[in-house]
Amino acid sequence: MSVEVGIKWSGKEFTIQLEPTETVMALKHKLENETNVLAKRQKILGLKTKEGKPATDESPVGDLQIKPSVKFMMMGTPEATIAATAKEAEAAPEVQDDFDIGPDDQVADVAVKDRPEVQEKLARRLKSVEVKILSPPRPGKKCLVIDIDYTIFDLGSTAERPEELARPYLHEFLTTTHREYDIIIWSATSKKWVEVKMRELGVLGHTDYNIVCLLDHTAMVTVHTEKYGVFDCKPLQFIWEKFPGQYTPANTIMLDDLKRNYIMNPQQGLVIRPFRKAHLTRGSDRELLGLTAYLAAIAPLASLEGLDHSRWEKYLDRLKRRG
Repeated sequence: MSVEVGIKWSGKEFTIQLEPTETVMALKHKLENETNVLAKRQKILGLKTKEGKPATDESPVGDLQIKPSVKFMMMGTPEATIAATAKEAEAAPEVQDDFDIGPDDQVADVAVKDRPEVQEKLARRLKSVEVKILSPPRPGKKCLVIDIDYTIFDLGSTAERPEELARPYLHEFLTTTHREYDIIIWSATSKKWVEVKMRELGVLGHTDYNIVCLLDHTAMVTVHTEKYGVFDCKPLQFIWEKFPGQYTPANTIMLDDLKRNYIMNPQQGLVIRPFRKAHLTRGSDRELLGLTAYLAAIAPLASLEGLDHSRWEKYLDRLKRRG
């Protein structure tokens, strides 16, 4: 007797017929024909053996827990969509090296933030950029804003599977921090590229945490300083005004590998070490483990405004010494 496997993907439903001895990989190849999502890019959530263990690509479908009324969620992006968004990313302005912005520049940062022309640009962004809420904000939670490229994803390396380019401990980090923080993803690329990357990394649709919204380059503003010239930055004021009363300077922290993205809100910025050369550093990169501990340690504070996030490791060291 054949086995019927119900699948949901991108708003569509499929029923795949297989022989009991055929494997999960055979299922993925049949789904590839239906969806144009390569088998190697597919992630099917919830497949378990009759012993309750997670299924592998080699598991026979006849050995799986499958009920006629249950449809499994498949994640994955068609190659045509990936190619199209990659072209958009290539057409976007190339990200330059970061500026050497030091403590002395933070006095000037305030002037940049308060300039009438900058506030006018921000007002236009607030009026023209619509924020799609993926998961409602939770009362009382702090706000964690996270960049993508070289922060949680190695853009410069190549791999067959996107998860090979994800920063180590990514899902553990997001799962733990989600307990006390609402999470917003903000990238300097296009919205389509942000969505593709987050789906490929398994961030969107994850069962252990939610993302409030995705922001892209359209929410950024261009500023000019005598020392650094013209560049785009991420004004957290955009988030604070889009979510009035929910997120404020006192409960927001932002992770980004580029210091210049914080020039309008330096106190809230934490410059994460860039994640590059994933194939060489996967076994040694523990940045997200440390930041998980730091974010958990500061979560009970009534306000985060008194913290110097550049000294987050010393903050943890002090806590350890106190026992």
